[in-house]
Amino acid sequence: TPTSMGKIKNLVIVESPAKAKTIEKFLGKDYKVLSSYGHIRDLRKKHSGVDIDNNFTPEYEIPDDKLELVEKLRKYSSEADTIWLASDEDREGEAIAWHLFQVLDLSEENTRRIVFHEITKNAILNAIANPRGIDLDRVDAQQARRVLDRIVGFELSPVLWKKIKPALSAGRVQSVAVRLIVERENEIKNFSSENYYRVTGMMATPEGSTFRAEVTRRLKDEAEAKAVLESCKGADFIIDEIATKPLTKSPAPPFTTSTLQQDAARKLGFTVSQTMMIAQRLYEAGFITYMRTDSVNLSKEALGAIAAVIKSTMGDNYLTPRQYHTKSKGAQEAHEAIRPTYVDRETIDGSSQEKRLYDLIRKRAIASQMADAKVDKTNVEISSPHCSEKFTASGETLVFDGFLKIYSESADEEQKMAIGEAGTLPKLEKNMLLKADSVTATERFTLHAPRYTEASLVRKMEELGIGRPSTYAPTISTIQQREYVVKGQNEGTPRDYHVLTLKNGKITRKTATEKTDSEKGKLMPTDIGNVVNQFLTEYFPDILDYNFTAKVEERFDQIAEGNLQWNESIGDFYEVFHPEVEKALNMKLEHKVGERCLGEDPATGLPVFVKIGRFGPLVQIGDANSDDRPKFASLRNGQSMAEITLDEALKLFEFPRTLGDYEGKTVTVGIGRFGPYIRHDNKYVSIPKELQPAEVALEEAVELINAKREAEKKKTVKIFDNEPDLQILNGRYGIYISYKGSNYKIPKTVAKPEGLTLEECMDIIKRQDEKPKKAAVRKAPAKKAK
Repeated sequence: TPTSMGKIKNLVIVESPAKAKTIEKFLGKDYKVLSSYGHIRDLRKKHSGVDIDNNFTPEYEIPDDKLELVEKLRKYSSEADTIWLASDEDREGEAIAWHLFQVLDLSEENTRRIVFHEITKNAILNAIANPRGIDLDRVDAQQARRVLDRIVGFELSPVLWKKIKPALSAGRVQSVAVRLIVERENEIKNFSSENYYRVTGMMATPEGSTFRAEVTRRLKDEAEAKAVLESCKGADFIIDEIATKPLTKSPAPPFTTSTLQQDAARKLGFTVSQTMMIAQRLYEAGFITYMRTDSVNLSKEALGAIAAVIKSTMGDNYLTPRQYHTKSKGAQEAHEAIRPTYVDRETIDGSSQEKRLYDLIRKRAIASQMADAKVDKTNVEISSPHCSEKFTASGETLVFDGFLKIYSESADEEQKMAIGEAGTLPKLEKNMLLKADSVTATERFTLHAPRYTEASLVRKMEELGIGRPSTYAPTISTIQQREYVVKGQNEGTPRDYHVLTLKNGKITRKTATEKTDSEKGKLMPTDIGNVVNQFLTEYFPDILDYNFTAKVEERFDQIAEGNLQWNESIGDFYEVFHPEVEKALNMKLEHKVGERCLGEDPATGLPVFVKIGRFGPLVQIGDANSDDRPKFASLRNGQSMAEITLDEALKLFEFPRTLGDYEGKTVTVGIGRFGPYIRHDNKYVSIPKELQPAEVALEEAVELINAKREAEKKKTVKIFDNEPDLQILNGRYGIYISYKGSNYKIPKTVAKPEGLTLEECMDIIKRQDEKPKKAAVRKAPAKKAK
């Protein structure tokens, strides 16, 4: 039945306009769908936003930019017969529904909570047929996370401001993620690479086919490698053993949030936050199921649809139905894995990135229900009565491709180091005689553990139970935005290695070069990240402890299940945490955290320090206690506090001096014909006489740059888009008009010069241009008294 005059029968509130648009297609004219644009209120920005003395009660406020939207939602909800709260099905979505219920003053009689993990017609109609109430346990779990994170940030950040530098911030999960990256970097710095030799031979069968075999042990040095090659001169080889055994390879389960983030990074080159943004668009357009999940479960309907696609496109022998079970630590809610909503839909309408991610999700879901791949793995042992070492070779022959027909999981650097790779072999038999076309001994080097990529960091966080599907992407974005972590740019440094080759009875030696230790795209700690981590691990070991952080996550899960009171849980944490904050705030440190003395300045005999300043790492000559004012210079890009030498530090004080970066542009100090200046973004700022150019620090330069900008802003009273040559300016003698390089007085009759229109300004200019110019009258000099 049509809605009555001005009355809305059903109001559906979702959290995104894209979701609203998709849902609106499935519901008839009796339904009005509006979006809350995410949360409509949050913890107060001023103070902590948490009433610690009143059982940690959250203090919420509606942000200014949401006031108009809230009024609109209030108006529509007051006119609706039934309100359907249709935010996402996770804890965040449950909290959004609860906040809407509270803020819009809804009543339980006419409010329904509905959830669905895919935006399809069946799912939406099924949700409406099966509404429920708001799950307050899930809301409490989300409130507990929000309150705990606010308490940690609000109490810990001032400690960092006081002991390290202003404007720093600490986060519960983010700080632990930074610790992982710092520890990996320290492991790399302390790693001492050792060289060894790997010997391989290109073996030839009587039919002329060749394959690669390898000496299984590493040879310790060049002399030992050369001795092995000498022993292989003129040697005939024989196959001692050959063994082939069948292997099966099983497909990976369908995607969870973390496995999608990892495989999209490896296969498509997406960042973790990019993957989530694209997946959200696919979900809201109705193409995939909900993208925040740690479940590998698939519904009966999905299993049936996937089986039908496999049978019709590849045949029954490619189908092996499987039901996967979630094993991850503290898995949230019984969601489904990420899969297409309609598996038979091969392609979708969307951007190139959306199409590629959809294709990956679809193939992974289909592959999970496909038959194992069958492989024959062959291992061969080869020896010679003359050669001092045995050789081995292994290869794989694909007997049945199974799931590999459409999808294979990628491995990251760390996994590749662990599993190695096998090639293919020609037809071989036991006792077959072989010739060595060539034998090569190549110098290799032991490798340190690889730096984390975004994908491998997600894998590690999941493995440790740190964070949950909704927190991986924001955590990794936050630590980069705060500049505790950066992505490396260095593509590697050249390294020489030696190669000995035995061919036609002669051994030759050559030196080759390779690039090693590429940092490109890898996560690396900044100096500030290192210093903050060093401070937090020393004074707040619990916050930085991996097991402690995982246990906090488990407590949130217990709250969501109704087994724990959230306020009590926060209280237990606060009892331990707050005294540590008080202790850290009150302790006296001889030096700022991270400060290091590099030695003495030969010119003055003053100490030279490297430390964290207000605007980042800097070098300081002298200290605050000496009679002379200390000199400061910021570190250049690529320099680190841990590795800078005294000589490198002193060079930073030579002109033109690079002070560092501000707003992504370099700030330098120079001395020109009109005196010392600061240069930034191709603009120049004079240095006042009271400041020595050799002593100007980045923070002082930034203050001067901003002061000049403010002065220029105050000088400009009004500009005109249609006439860029015309401005109303504030000068030493008052407000005036500037036009094409000439200045014009504003008549005293104009009460508000800033209100002048373009036409009025042009009229003033015209009238003054028409007036005849007065000749300048020069006064005769006064006569001197006799």
